[in-house]
Order: sequence, then structure tokens, then C-alpha cells
Amino acid sequence: MKAEQFLKDAEAKAFDREHRRKIRFNIGKYDAAVSAGLQLYDQHELARDRGAYLKATVLEKLDEYLLQFEANFTARGGRVIWAQDAAEALAEIGKLTKARNTRTVVKAKSMTTEEIHLNQYLATQGIESVETDLGEYIVQLNGERPYHIVTPAMHLSKADINDIFVKHLGTESTDDAQKLVLTARHLLRDKYTAAEVGVTGGNFLIADAGAVAVTENEGNARLSATFPKLHIAVVGIEKVIARLTDLDLFWPLLSTSGTGQQVTVYNTVYFGPRQPGEVDGPEEMVVILLDNGRTTLLAQPDKRAALRCIRCGACLNVCPVYKNIGGHTYETTYSGPIGSVISPHLSGLPEHKHLSYASSLCGACTSVCPVRIPLHNLLLLNRQQSVEEGHTPTEERAAIGLWKWSMQHRWALDVLPAGIKDWSLSRLLGQVGWNKRREALAVAPQSFRELWKHRKTPQ
Repeated sequence: MKAEQFLKDAEAKAFDREHRRKIRFNIGKYDAAVSAGLQLYDQHELARDRGAYLKATVLEKLDEYLLQFEANFTARGGRVIWAQDAAEALAEIGKLTKARNTRTVVKAKSMTTEEIHLNQYLATQGIESVETDLGEYIVQLNGERPYHIVTPAMHLSKADINDIFVKHLGTESTDDAQKLVLTARHLLRDKYTAAEVGVTGGNFLIADAGAVAVTENEGNARLSATFPKLHIAVVGIEKVIARLTDLDLFWPLLSTSGTGQQVTVYNTVYFGPRQPGEVDGPEEMVVILLDNGRTTLLAQPDKRAALRCIRCGACLNVCPVYKNIGGHTYETTYSGPIGSVISPHLSGLPEHKHLSYASSLCGACTSVCPVRIPLHNLLLLNRQQSVEEGHTPTEERAAIGLWKWSMQHRWALDVLPAGIKDWSLSRLLGQVGWNKRREALAVAPQSFRELWKHRKTPQ
């Protein structure tokens, strides 16, 4: 079961000191940068309020804004494909690549394509899919999934990356980070010009402009979208914003919350395929609007706020659980607090309900979210839903039922010997792993009621 594997992996990572050292070092650098970046805001809390309001407003009329986006995008020669799930999205991409006899796809960093497992699908079609983001390229070489929403290779040190390049690319060993970057850049250059298809995600879909906004720091998304004749953007339906002018709020919120930058290095708005008189750009541009469980979440008003997420990664960086067990332990596309909230709805509650329990409920994630998603409250709602739908283990339900009954029938605790109470308590706490690394709790020989009665008895 996924829950059992999660507990096993979490324990291994939590006690792996080298892993924790790398994560704390890398997240520490982000924390310092974000702290400095937030000082540039005169009214950061007001910006968060505004971002939350704008995203919530769009979600209330999501169907209307999506149709507005489609109408404006297709008016400039673009094409929109609606995909209900990952299978439909992959099938449509398969048709597009087959029509162009595609041998190579260059793909910019995109969590949505990770969600539908695009690379694996293209491999089954005999198509080479090359990640062009440096971090994504590194983890692809190493046969791993991205570790972090913003920083895919956060768990790797410079020495680790050098070892990966030596092993998979046959390069000379070096401790020069600049040489490692140049090696990857040199290898990727030819891929851009040779690829028939370029794939990106989309940070924002702009309804009034019919455009896709992409944010990045390396320029690889621009190259992936410009050189190939076909540009495919795979974007979740929740990424819509109402107006082009809203980017002046969301671009800084996204970059400052995630990396501490005022804005990321490259911010590009794609309005469709190359127009008459334009000298560059793809001949064809297709946007795949992916549902994949999002409307299920949208239909739950008390949990809908999770769809405001702009994928900044801030909640991961402050989460004490994430910083101890790492991104791969979650075994999902989206890790950390936001992953624990949305994964059960995107990929199935029975298989992923345990993620909502992997939280201290400290609220740090909620306090840093730039669009004010009440993450810790949503985790509690997920827990409630999993119990109401009967997804908890039989043994756990029996233990909780016994505890509830005993609390409602106080006399039963008084007549039971201390030894039986200790055994029952040990079994109950064993369900949540208490006894594994703590001393077993022992019940007092006399209950409070008995002690109080003795105290009141005249001596």
C-alpha cells in the first residue's frame, strides 16, 4: 500500500543526515532570498489579499473564463483541446506528434506534463523527450522525478550532479559549477533546432487576451516554444486569470514567494502561432486544457481554494515535514502541503489520503501562501472526508471505536485493571506509531476519580 511505503520512505529520509543537510542548505538559501525579496513590498499583505480575491473570483465563474480564453486564442489561429484526464491529454499529444512524424520533443519545465507522465508516454511511441530545464534535465538523466515544484534537483549537491554527468554523459569529473552548466547547455543546443515539437506548461492562462504566460529563469521555455514548428502548451484549467494587466500582481507574487526575485529572468506571453509579418515563433500552437480531477475539487466549495495555487513552492520551503522527509517520499507529482491537499482529489482519495495526515498542522504553509490558501484547514477537511467515506483501516476504526465507547462509559475504565488499560493504550497508540520511538505510556494505578474520592474521605 502507498501509505505503508510512505511511512517506510519517510523514516529512511528523516534519519538520513546527509539528505537533511542538503535540503536545509538549499532551502536556507531560498529562505534568505525570500525574506529579502519581501522587504521590497510596501504592502505585501494587501498584495496577498488582492491575489486571493482575483483567483477566487475567476474560480467562481471558471467555465466562462475558459470559454473566453478559447475564443480569443483561436481567433489568432491557435487551437484548444479539452482533456478530461491524463489519458485523453496523452492521446491528443500522440495524434499531434504522429502527424508531424516526430522523433524529438524538447520540453520546458512543467509540472502538468509530469502529472500526466508525458515523458514515459512519448518513450512508448519511440519519441525522444528531452527536458531543457537544467534541474529537470539532471533528474531525467538520473531516472528520477522532480524533487520540488520550483527546484527539481534540490536534493542534489554539486558533487552529486558531477557524478550523474560522469556516469550518464561520460564527462570529465569537475567541481566547477559553471562547467557543469555549460556542459548541459552545449548538449541541449542541438536538441532545440532538431526537435519537431516543443512542449511547455503555462503559469497563467489569460482570458481577455487569449494568451499563455510562462515564467522561467533559464530561457529554455522560449527556445522550446520558438524553434520547433509545433508548440504544445499543457495547462491545468485552474490557471486562468481574467486580464493581461493582472500579471503585474501575479508575476512578482510568484517569483518573490518562490525564489525571492522581484520577477523571474524570463516572462513570456504567447498569443498563438506565428502571425503574418512575424519573423519567429511556431507554425502551429495548441493549448491542451487539462481537467484531471480539477472539476471534482472545484465542485467542493469548502476545498475549492486549493485551486488558487500558483505553484510558487513557498509552502514546501517552510513545511517542517517536507524538510525532513523530502519530495520523493510523497510519490506524487505535487509534494509538500499543497501536494497533500490536492493529490487526493487529482489522483484518488483512497490511495493518497495518508498525505493529509503527514502534517503537524502548524499553519506555516498557510502563513506564507501568496494567494492565502488555508492549507492546514484543507488538510483537516481531507482527513474528515477520508473518515466519512470509510477509507480508514479496519483496525484503526475499531481502536477509535473502543476508545470512544470507553470515554462514554466511564465506569468501564474504573473496573478494568491497570494492566489491561496499559495494553489497550499501547495498541491504540501503536496505530499511529507512538511506541516505535517513544517509551510506552503507562496508566496510573488509580484513576482521578478514585484519587479524588480518597481525598474526600475523612481520615
